[in-house]
Amino acid sequence: MAFTPPKPLRPGLFLDRDGVINVNHGYVHRAEDTQLVPGIVDLCLRARALGYALVVVTNQAGIARGYYSEDDYHAYSGWLRGHLASHGVLLDGIYHCPHHPDAGTGPWRRDCDCRKPSPGMIRTAARDLGLDLPRSIFLGDTKSDIESGERAGVGRLWMLVTNPAATVVPVGAQAFLDLAAASATLA
Repeated sequence: MAFTPPKPLRPGLFLDRDGVINVNHGYVHRAEDTQLVPGIVDLCLRARALGYALVVVTNQAGIARGYYSEDDYHAYSGWLRGHLASHGVLLDGIYHCPHHPDAGTGPWRRDCDCRKPSPGMIRTAARDLGLDLPRSIFLGDTKSDIESGERAGVGRLWMLVTNPAATVVPVGAQAFLDLAAASATLA
């Protein structure tokens, strides 16, 4: 049997969902409530052309709070995947955390290693998809997004800043006021 060398790892572009992919209207889980953040399609297309895997990592406390079911979440994720694909954006993976340590009900109310700022979703995606975390980028819009990427060992941490007057950008993160600026920085 001949030795087959392992495939080299590729970088990933990890994306928070609400506030980065879609405008955060609060617990978005229906197609009719979805509005894509301007520039997200162009950023994803550029990243894909440069060899990045596209991975969504999203806290979904709406499941824990009982606002929608996990089946509703999966149906919406399928719709979002298709909607982005209709624009040419093919996602490599979508990872979510349905838990909340304080506001959840039943099995959803618990501390876990997947809820950001914990790095569980990122590490699972990297293992599943063969991603090189030091060469990857995490793009989020909250401090917990950036902390999650940092704790997972993601090489570049980008924060989309929607309110410059009220947003404190964590040390080590690069701030962007819009996704066109982030896209121009992508290499």
